[in-house]
Formats: sequence, structure tokens, C-alpha cells
Amino acid sequence: MTSPVYVALDTPDLERARAIASRVRTHVGGIKLGLEFFMANGSRGVQALAEIGLPIFLDLKFHDIPNTVAKAIEALGGIKPAILTVHAAGGRAMLEAAKAAAPAGTKVVAVTMLTSLDDQDLASIGVAPDPHAQVMRLAELARASGVDGIVCSGEEVAAAKAAWSEGFFVVPGVRPASGSAGDQKRVVTPRAALDSGASILVIGRPITQAEDPDHAARDIAATL
Repeated sequence: MTSPVYVALDTPDLERARAIASRVRTHVGGIKLGLEFFMANGSRGVQALAEIGLPIFLDLKFHDIPNTVAKAIEALGGIKPAILTVHAAGGRAMLEAAKAAAPAGTKVVAVTMLTSLDDQDLASIGVAPDPHAQVMRLAELARASGVDGIVCSGEEVAAAKAAWSEGFFVVPGVRPASGSAGDQKRVVTPRAALDSGASILVIGRPITQAEDPDHAARDIAATL
């Protein structure tokens, strides 16, 4: 069985990212590359890591007018990620455009609410301070738009799964029971996220900043 863990390689250093990915490749199911990596290394860097043989989750969180998002996805060219993110808050037309522009076989998932935010953060940007309601509202929008799934915290994934049984659910902010939450505010353990309905788990620092990343990945895999 393929591991549901995607290791987040949030570094601008291509060689460091390649070294970590090579070390943990037998204990993870894929690689997540975000803005930090992409801005430093671009599509060539993504292709270089794809050569390791693991699926690529390209986490660029597109959020713009529909035409711009569609053109940006088309501009990825030869990159055919397994998973690609957009912001659900971009609205239905943008979500539809993103899905239509994505390569065949790429899962487009909509980010509902960043795991670094809580109810006070929602209130500060003029949104009702109820993370659960906000995630469920955007999950329904994503489902109706035809994308493949959503990104949400482990606290909301069970309810989202119950409402959208065929959805694909990405859970970031996952931390082992002994791990530090860091800048994440809504975290769960890998086992709890998986039991609640997560399709994949995104885990970064508990693996990448460990003294032995492969051992850390193996320990996490053992809990699953």
C-alpha cells in the first residue's frame, strides 16, 4: 500500500530538497513543493525532483481571476503534478477554470482555510469567526465546481468527508504526538487525520528538520 504521507520540502535549496527526498523516498508516498521551492527553482526544479520517482504535489495555491489562473496552470508546461492547489475563496468560476486547464490525471484541490489561521484571524478579515462553518461552506463550493477535493485541517476533515464521500482530502498541519505545532494552530496527529477521512497527509518539519529524516518518516509510517 502506498503511504498517504507527502513530505513538504519547503526549502529554496534544490540539492537539500533532492537529498531529503532521496533519503525518505521508501517511507513516503509523495513530495509536496510549495512557493518557496518554486520561486527559487521553477519548473526545472520540479522536474528534477520528479526524477526521483515520487508523485509531485505542487502547492502553489493559485488565487486570481479565472483567466489568469487558467493561463498560469497552462504555463506549467511539461509539469504534470499528481496534485495542484488553488484557493477555494477564488470562487466557482475560478475553480472551474483551474480544473479545465489542469493536465489530465492531475487532482485539483481547493484550499479552504489555512491551518495557520483560527477564529480570531477569520474575524480580522471580515469572515464569521467559525472555522468549521467556513471550511464546510467552501467545501460545498469546491464540490459544486467540479474540482477533486479540498485542503482542510484534521479538525474538519471528518465532517467534509461525510458531506462529500467521493472527495479527495488533503490534510496539512499534521504533527506526531511528540512534535511541536510550530506556526500551525489547528493540528492533529497523522493517525487521527487518517482515521477521520484524510486521503493524504502533508508533513514537513517533523521529517525534514529531524536529525535523521528517514528514521522520522519511518516512525510516522509505523503509526499508520
